[in-house]
Amino acid sequence: METKTFNQDYVTSFSKQLGEPDWLTDLRLQALAKSEDLPMPKPDKTKIDKWNFTHFKEHVVKNEALSSLTDLDEDVKALIDVEASNNNLYVQVNNTAAYTSISEELKAQGVILMDIHTAASEHSELVKKYFMTDGVKVDEHRLTALHAALLNGGVFVYVPKNVEVAEPIQTIFVHNDPNTTLFNHVIVVADDNSSVTYVENYISTVQEVEGVFNIISEVFANTNSRVTYGAVDTLAKGITTYVNRRGVAARDARIEWALGLMNDGDTISENVTNLMGDGSYGDTKSVVVGRGEQKQNFTTKVVHFGKHSEGYILKHGVMKDSASSIFNGIGKIEHGASKSNAEQESRVLMLSEKARGDANPILLIDEDDVTAGHAASVGRVDPIQLYYLMSRGISKVEAERLVIHGFLAPVVKELPIEGVKKQLVEVIERKVR
Repeated sequence: METKTFNQDYVTSFSKQLGEPDWLTDLRLQALAKSEDLPMPKPDKTKIDKWNFTHFKEHVVKNEALSSLTDLDEDVKALIDVEASNNNLYVQVNNTAAYTSISEELKAQGVILMDIHTAASEHSELVKKYFMTDGVKVDEHRLTALHAALLNGGVFVYVPKNVEVAEPIQTIFVHNDPNTTLFNHVIVVADDNSSVTYVENYISTVQEVEGVFNIISEVFANTNSRVTYGAVDTLAKGITTYVNRRGVAARDARIEWALGLMNDGDTISENVTNLMGDGSYGDTKSVVVGRGEQKQNFTTKVVHFGKHSEGYILKHGVMKDSASSIFNGIGKIEHGASKSNAEQESRVLMLSEKARGDANPILLIDEDDVTAGHAASVGRVDPIQLYYLMSRGISKVEAERLVIHGFLAPVVKELPIEGVKKQLVEVIERKVR
């Protein structure tokens, strides 16, 4: 099926089928019209004109609700504490909101955790305030417009003012149908003086398929709030993925990202944090492993608007086989953002002759009274480190494995849920073996 077959009647019918409010139906229709003329995104140093982002088999929402978490595949159950009685958990199977659980305590405090379609209906004005307004814009390019028009999954998380959520909120997006096409939207809002840790997994339990995933996350940290956002993406080979994670931090707010980007298909990833308020803080840690003939582009950007704002980027990638990845790190300090600090570090480790990694640190400074710095390296496993380990009786294969895990540890250790952290370690182990 091609996207050109989606007309206004289809989009209107699909939106009404989901019980969405008029404003969202209208937004979908406007986005569909804009998508006809908008250009595709142009990630630096990566040609995507022949990548498939728009041809797919199905665009549906099925009824795949779970009667119990025990119905999940073992790989998925390993990510959560199935026996726990107070999980703050959302599970989506393909496009269906299959399971939602939130503690009575958080409900009483006004915390919202629900699928994006239900939230748009039951909390219409709140979702309208944040959905593709100050974060990702509908008309940024063709893929953002198509995302808005064809939205068919996602979750809405809202933490009211002065509420601190002690335990992580976890979401798992399970892909087990080879025909699935996912236009998934995540919104996480921490209102004034609140805090939340949010951790998500995209996990394929099917092997090589042909598919299109278009994923957008919008994170809003309002005044003096804090959002910690962890993610591990492990989508199957053959899935072409566009993922855009965008954060907006207000005065004295903090957004911290810990991202394990482990897809096996071709991927374009954008991660942008806009430090809008004075004293705002953004920290992005990303770890990537590429293998086979994968082509990937990862752009991480922190933009300083507020005075005394701090932005940090740390990216570590491992490339093997014939995989190639571009790592673009951008620290931008706008005029007026005095006393700000932009720091970044990108390092790529290549395990084979045909593997390619390109680390591009960029600083764009439009203010005098600031500090900024960057570091980048691309190379192979340090023979001195291998020699040291092997001199202690460790085999070359095991020594190389230890070096790789040590290289990626700064990001892995930041994930706040042990099951997810363990999964990321296992995925790294499998991909570099």
